Amino acid sequence: MYSLCTHKTLDECDCFSAKAAEFGQNQGVTDLPFLVPPASRALLLRDARAIAGVEKLRFFPLAVQAGHGSFLTEVGGRELLDFSSSWTAGGLGYGHPHVVEAIHRAALHQPGAGGISAVHPAMVELAEKLQDIVPGSGDRRVYLGNSGTDANDVVLRCCQHATGNSRIITFSGSYHGGVGLAMGVSGVHVEAGAPAARAATFIPFPDPFRPHTGDAHTVLSDTMLRLDNELSAGDVACVIVEAIQSDGGIVVPPNGFLRALWAACDKYGVILICDEVKVGLGRTGLLHAFDLEGIVPDVVTFGKVLGGGVPLSAAVGRADILDGPVASALLTTAGNPIAAAAGLAVLEVLESESLVSQAKSSGEFLSESLLSHFDSRGVSHVVGEVRGRGLTIGVDLVSDRNTKTRDPMLARKVIYRAWELGVVVYYVGGNILEVTPALTTGRDDLAHGAQIIADAISDVLNGAITDEQIAPFLGW
Repeated sequence: MYSLCTHKTLDECDCFSAKAAEFGQNQGVTDLPFLVPPASRALLLRDARAIAGVEKLRFFPLAVQAGHGSFLTEVGGRELLDFSSSWTAGGLGYGHPHVVEAIHRAALHQPGAGGISAVHPAMVELAEKLQDIVPGSGDRRVYLGNSGTDANDVVLRCCQHATGNSRIITFSGSYHGGVGLAMGVSGVHVEAGAPAARAATFIPFPDPFRPHTGDAHTVLSDTMLRLDNELSAGDVACVIVEAIQSDGGIVVPPNGFLRALWAACDKYGVILICDEVKVGLGRTGLLHAFDLEGIVPDVVTFGKVLGGGVPLSAAVGRADILDGPVASALLTTAGNPIAAAAGLAVLEVLESESLVSQAKSSGEFLSESLLSHFDSRGVSHVVGEVRGRGLTIGVDLVSDRNTKTRDPMLARKVIYRAWELGVVVYYVGGNILEVTPALTTGRDDLAHGAQIIADAISDVLNGAITDEQIAPFLGW
């Protein structure tokens, strides 16, 4: 469908930027900003020639060679404050000493490379620890995998097998994975043009800021009415939900939604899966985001921060769901001893450093700092809302606060300008800055990052970033 240029060097190529933009690979390497040093330019060109476009989601020419704590170091030496924590996968920051030690120790005497045909202590200990920290009763099991995508995909298939039903209830704006069945039930992907899973039924997620009913007072009741209608059909295998939608735009549902959803699933005997991959394990100021309403899902999935920077995911749930069919989810490196050791270390750090309660207070401080800097820089008129819980914060950029009209172009330019000024932050939902710094980020760095984001908005409103600068970086 598309053709990329075939020039071998930058000097020969006068078409790569346009072709890459057309292809959606976000690789505008022929006209990179002044801030990008020659070493980064070379790496970005090599990336464009070597790495598959299907796995690229690029927003600016970021080429990094190291990281420590809450900072990334670009090729060339420039330091950046990372307010994304690599989409929350770096939730403890980079190179946390306890995690590094655990990984090093496991690698020195590595008992195999996975856990599908042999058992080793770390995978069992991690599973037991997850059983301890996730609420629930009765006989339960833990699936260990490599990413949030495979955890969700496996759980969905297990639910279909356990119930004999195929239909999956999911929500608009949801994100549960980037391939397979998990992708097919992800509203973010389907709404962007990916094929929906045949088993998926989407219903509106209750959004108080932009209610699908047009009235924030009726959005919850309408969603629950639609859900009840679907569940009553008797052919639903499970419902999968995020306590706070992240990639969908940091959407915080109305109070009572989770409890109503839990009650509805219990009424009809339908399995409830809570996807905690992105907002779980302390990020919201609670250990689990679903603790916001004290529910007990049948299955809970984890990923990202759980691995401390290495690939690791998990699902904790009822044995009658996760035990069968045997050998139907075989990933050779699932239960990897190095990843399992990292996961155990992450859970230990969350507890020993009181990062859950710290995330709550840090999030309150960061939200207040953002609002204060927006006021002082005179940019509040383009900020529709600052929302979230703990260190999951969304800055909703609008062209009109009264109509809440999304401003995706502003968001694209703001994150680009923030990168130029020294902060890494991405956008989700088209126009929402997703502010998710590491749970270990200090107050001074939080305040500094908030100031830079406000400066970036002000600079963009004053014309600092052109359409041409951001054209090669298509983002979502």
